[in-house]
Amino acid sequence: MSAIELTTRKRLNALAPGDRVEVTHQVKVGQKIWDTQVIGTVERVERRRHGLHFRRQYDDKVFSDLVVLKLADGTLSTITIDEFTDLRKI
Repeated sequence: MSAIELTTRKRLNALAPGDRVEVTHQVKVGQKIWDTQVIGTVERVERRRHGLHFRRQYDDKVFSDLVVLKLADGTLSTITIDEFTDLRKI
């Protein structure tokens, strides 16, 4: 694990509902790369089990870390935290 991943993990674990955060996420599709940014208030942080992987063992558990944010306009946005995510409290 890189130092960036460890820092993001520590920041994620320290989040509490009501914290205001800025999330910058790098998206890669083929040869294209771009950054997206969202600012909001933490509603909850969770680890969600999913079945996104094809042909895995039936008992192989796959999880993703998520942050659910309430945006300025009142909508909720779910952000999946991965190695391309920078999470900062503001």
